[in-house]
Amino acid sequence: MCLVAVCVVMSLVAGCGSPRPSGSAPPAAAASAVPSVSAAPVTPAPGTHTVSLSINGTRRAAVVYAPPSYVPGTPVPLVIGLHCRPCTGTFFRQLSGFDAVADRHGFLVAYPDGVNGTFNGMTCCGSADDVTFLRELARELVTTWGADADRVHLAGISNGGDMSYRAAVETTGVFAAIGVVSAGYAGARAADAAYVPRSPVSLITVIGTADGGYSSYDTGVTRWQERLRCTPAPATAPAPAVARTVAACADGSTVDVYRVTGMAHVWPGAAGGTLGWPEAPFSATEVLWRFFAEHPRTR
Repeated sequence: MCLVAVCVVMSLVAGCGSPRPSGSAPPAAAASAVPSVSAAPVTPAPGTHTVSLSINGTRRAAVVYAPPSYVPGTPVPLVIGLHCRPCTGTFFRQLSGFDAVADRHGFLVAYPDGVNGTFNGMTCCGSADDVTFLRELARELVTTWGADADRVHLAGISNGGDMSYRAAVETTGVFAAIGVVSAGYAGARAADAAYVPRSPVSLITVIGTADGGYSSYDTGVTRWQERLRCTPAPATAPAPAVARTVAACADGSTVDVYRVTGMAHVWPGAAGGTLGWPEAPFSATEVLWRFFAEHPRTR
């Protein structure tokens, strides 16, 4: 278990939540074989559980939280939360506070672990087939836990946010929306003009001007909107130092961008550690959930 204090210490040594390295990876080739996938049996019920999948012989795991209101088999939304590097799903669970929001609104939350504390996202890290892992985790929670297939969402910070972009592009008809905080659509994959979702995936992103990766993140979301032919409405200011721009896209998706003056590489509203910003003018967790609730899968 990676407690917050442990992950903060790791961040000072190895960059947990820090901007990604500048090196980029080439676009992934399409898989030529159907992956071998199996799941260990777990009985759905309210509370905290561990779901394990075997992806081509590699064991992958996620903590799954079901609120007290959860009734097995009743369709509910699902949020899959992706951690920074090098961290764990447990760390992101504590950072984001999604459990408390799930209690109020009645949805499932899954907190998967990356291999060696990382996800194989847009520009790094490792070689794990995380796209297949996230797709199959979503499928397992839809099939066994009753998650609503039209309301499956990804939320991530830093490396986990990068992974959210990659999963949105490289799966089709799985994720309704992604929420990306302090992360971006960048690197060699994003340089390919054809590297966009084939079915509508709405996006909300929160990026800060004091983050070392801000320029890359801002360029990336602008590129995403241009490729999907999105038309931004005039910017609004929902909170101090926040410029919000909402864009409707030609494929039916929505892009909602929060540009926050003075925000560093953090999760707004989170308390403690190098990734917390308790004095933020809004809660990223609440903002992402409201967006998810308003954006089910359209087709």
